[in-house]
Formats: sequence, structure tokens, C-alpha cells
Amino acid sequence: MARRSDGRGWNSKLVGAALGVTLLATGASVWTAQAGTADGSSPEATAPAGNHVRPTAVTIAHASDAGPRGINITIDDGPDPEWTPQVLDVLREYGVKATFCMVGPQAQAHPDLVKKVVAAGHRLCDHSVSHDTAMDKKSEAYQSRQILDAERVITKASGGVRPMYYRAPGGAFTPYSRKLAASRGMRPLGWNVDSKDFERPGTDTIVATVERELPNGPTLLFHDAGGDRTQTVEALRRVLPRLKEQGYSFGFPVR
Repeated sequence: MARRSDGRGWNSKLVGAALGVTLLATGASVWTAQAGTADGSSPEATAPAGNHVRPTAVTIAHASDAGPRGINITIDDGPDPEWTPQVLDVLREYGVKATFCMVGPQAQAHPDLVKKVVAAGHRLCDHSVSHDTAMDKKSEAYQSRQILDAERVITKASGGVRPMYYRAPGGAFTPYSRKLAASRGMRPLGWNVDSKDFERPGTDTIVATVERELPNGPTLLFHDAGGDRTQTVEALRRVLPRLKEQGYSFGFPVR
């Protein structure tokens, strides 16, 4: 899994938005699984209580629970009011479930979309607060705030459904961040195929990249925020039926 450089015009705006995120956990229920039982506790900002969360493995997941011909579709950086609904429509059209790696401020701003993602049977993933691709160079206290504050915001926005994974922005994992996420029941999540859709190289190029890189492994990376995602939507519309025709099935990353 190669590190993605950020180079994103929207990242500075996101950092600014993140500074304004209200991280109030009072009254928010924390669930023990994608649809578990809440205990109603209110953890502190950087030291949440255990909440009876079942820890996961600390290793970075790539494999699919759908087996050797399984594919994991992962969608990063949203939710976005324009593009997330379109991505959801394509996934529904082809009967595919995906993992949505959400950024804290986006989830807080669009809780209706977070709930739609969950209602459609997709899974949630914590993608930090500020999408800082240099998180691995920052202090453990900073990493903790980024991971735990986003976890809390996403959980609140979803109506109590907790993220099942943690994906470090740009792959900037550390042993500490992996251990922390795993202790909160969030399996560290990598990727094998970067579609490079964020660069908007053209739909044909995105599709070609996925097909060329697919032998690298089952976890595919796309985006539903950060700019015009028309090419992403169209690429998914082409890629999903092709993969089905080739005998692949769609699942979730292993936990």
C-alpha cells in the first residue's frame, strides 16, 4: 500500500472546517458493532472509555470477507451532498455494498447522508478529522484526537452506528494509531488498488487503472468528495458490472 500524497486544494478548507467541529459526546450512544447495543456513556475527548467495544486486529486489513474472488469497494472523504447520493445510486443499481471512509466534519455536516449509507447496508470507516496525510509525524495526542473525535462525530451522525474500520489519511498509519483504532473496534484499513480518481484523469483512465492494478489485491479505493466526482461515478458504473462478469463478488474488508 503506497502512501498517497495529498496535494488537495480542498484539504486546507477541510482543516478549517475541522477546527469548527463541535465534538460534544454528551448523550451520544456508542454501539458495540455496526448494529449493536448502546450503553449511553459519554467518553472524554481524547480518552474514551472502553464501552464494551470488542477490539480488532491491529494489522492493516486488505483481504475481503467474500473470499479469494472477493472485491472490497471503499469510498473516501465524504459524505458529500452532490456525489454521495450518486455513488449510492450506482451501488444500489448493481447490488454492491461498500465501505465509506468518512471525514469527521463532512459527517457532522451531512448526518442525513451518513444515515442513508448505513440504511443501504454499507459500512462506516473513520478517516480522521482533518485528513492530515502527515499524521504519522505528529504526536500521539494529536493522532488520538484525530481518530477518536472523528469516531465520535461519525457515530453521532449515524444515529449510533459505529465505524468498523479506521483508514489513515494517505496511509499514514503508526503503530500507535493502529493500536488505538483496534482498541476501539476499528480495524485498520488499507487499499490495494488506488483508482487515482481524485486526479480526475478521465473515466477511461480510471477504469484502466483499476483493471491493471486489480492483481495487487481486492481492496479498491475511490472518492465521493473533494471536487467533481463525475468521473468516479461513471467509472463505478463501468467497473462494477465488468467485475461481476469476470466472476468476482463484492464483500467487506476482513475484520
